[in-house]
Amino acid sequence: MTGTDESTDDDSLFVLSAVLLTPAQFPSVLGDDFPEACAALGLEAYERGYGLVLGQDGTGARWTVAVDDVSLVAVAIAAWDCGMEHDLSPDERTVVAALPGWPLALAVAAPGIPAPHDPEPEPGEDDDGARPPLAPPDTADWGSAQRRLGADEIALQWEAWRAQFDSEDEQRRADVDSTENEGGERDGNGDTEEARGEKPEPDTTENGGSGGPDILHEGVRRVLKELHGYLESPPPLGRVRSGFAPAGARMLRADGPGWSLVARTDDIAYILLDDEPNEVLPVGRGPELPKLLEALDTIAVRPF
Repeated sequence: MTGTDESTDDDSLFVLSAVLLTPAQFPSVLGDDFPEACAALGLEAYERGYGLVLGQDGTGARWTVAVDDVSLVAVAIAAWDCGMEHDLSPDERTVVAALPGWPLALAVAAPGIPAPHDPEPEPGEDDDGARPPLAPPDTADWGSAQRRLGADEIALQWEAWRAQFDSEDEQRRADVDSTENEGGERDGNGDTEEARGEKPEPDTTENGGSGGPDILHEGVRRVLKELHGYLESPPPLGRVRSGFAPAGARMLRADGPGWSLVARTDDIAYILLDDEPNEVLPVGRGPELPKLLEALDTIAVRPF
C-alpha cells in the first residue's frame, strides 16, 4: 500500500482519501448508526472501529481498504485537514478487508493511471454470489441518505443556519407586532397589553421558536418522544453522538427511523424528516429542550 508512490505496480494502492468508521465518527450517509454503517460495507460492528482508506490500484480500479489501526488514519486526516502533507501507508497486518469500489463519492483521481472504475471480478468468481462493488448511496432524490447529509451540513454551517433562523424569527415578531398595533387584545378598560406597557412572554417551547405555532409539528412530536425513549432504553451504538462546539457547548447529532436531529446544548435544535422533503424544522429552546439535550449528551458517544 502506498500513498503518493509513483510506481505503476497493479497491486499498489494510490491513496486518495480516508475516513473514520467508529461509533462516534462515521459517514452518516451510510446509516443511522454505527452497526448500520458497518453493515452497508459488509463489516462487523467492531466497537473500536476502522479506518477506511480509499484509493486506486495500478489499473485505476477503485478500492476501499478497512484497517483496524484507527489512530493512524485519524492522524492522517487531521494533518490533511490542516493543509499538511502526510503519507498514509497502513501496515498490511492492519488490513481487515479490501473492498472493491468506494462507498463515498470522490472528485479526485490518482495521476498517471487510468480513470477510476470498478475492478473486474476475480477469475472464477460467481457473479450471483459476489458482493457488488461499493457505491455511494443515491442522493439524487430526497430520502434517508439526503436527510442525514442535510443534518451534517447544518452541523458544519451552524452559525449560518442560526443567523437565518434569527432573521426569520425577527420577521415573525414584526408581523405579530404589526397585527397587535392594528388591533391588539384589550382588557376590560379598553387598553391593549402594549398600551399598558406589558408584553406577553414569548412561547419558545414550540418548533419555530418564539414566533412558532401553538402546536408542535406531528413529526417533531414523534422525534422528541423517540429521543426520550433513548434515555430509557439505550439505542444502537452511534445513534447519538456528541462533538465539539464553541463556548464549552456540545454539538449533538441523533438519528432514528426516518429522522435526524442536530442541536447545540446551549441553543436550539433542528429536525429533518424523511416525510418532509427538503424541510428543516427548528425546535425552540423553551424549558424542556435544554434538559433533553443535556440528558442525551450524557449517553452520547464522543470522538476519542
